[in-house]
Amino acid sequence: MAGFKTIDDLDVAGKRVLVRAYLNLPMKDGAITDTTRIDRTLPTLDQLVDKGARVVVASHFGRPKGQVVAELSLKPVAEALAQALNRPVAFAADCVGAPAQEAVAALGDGGVVLLENLRFHGGEEANDPAFAGQLAELGDLYVNDAFSCAHRAHASTEAIARLLPAAAGRLMQSELAALEGALENPQHPVAALVGGAKISTKMAVLGHLLSKVDQLIIGGGMANTFLHARGVDVGKSLC
Repeated sequence: MAGFKTIDDLDVAGKRVLVRAYLNLPMKDGAITDTTRIDRTLPTLDQLVDKGARVVVASHFGRPKGQVVAELSLKPVAEALAQALNRPVAFAADCVGAPAQEAVAALGDGGVVLLENLRFHGGEEANDPAFAGQLAELGDLYVNDAFSCAHRAHASTEAIARLLPAAAGRLMQSELAALEGALENPQHPVAALVGGAKISTKMAVLGHLLSKVDQLIIGGGMANTFLHARGVDVGKSLC
């Protein structure tokens, strides 16, 4: 796992840096109820801004399944991000095409823009190379700070990393360092606790963990799949 590049390895001054963040914030009645996911990516954004980068933030929000869903717009998140950064954050009405290109072109050094929901385009979850190419046109460098999405091969997490010089953001860096300490040279006994809704996207991760840990504990919605396989009635729960 060692040897991955970080933002320390990038010359970002005056460059357009496309940052894949995880800003899928919990909301109720159109209001954000928890800004933790913004707070966790602030170290990356702050350092890029301080170094004079032109920061282009990309994220998904909810599961619009390739359709434009007004309730899943990231516009409210742009306002919350601006408050957290204590600086203006522009908002692009789309994540690709003319709206995104114009918003990025208007950035000065140290400026920040948030792109509209990546999942309004089916090419995101399909890991479509053409869609990744459109995203890559918006940046000179790519920084992945979305650890929670890193297990998914989507256009903004996998395909784009093949098109631009890529590095890990501070959140990604800290998570990878923690994993390395826990899995490469662990002090046994070691247990891993894995949660989430969908088991299908985590099978490879679980298989890898089984060779590293003494106990693997499954929680969250995906535990129901294992309970069901053992004959436990999970009712109408996700399975």
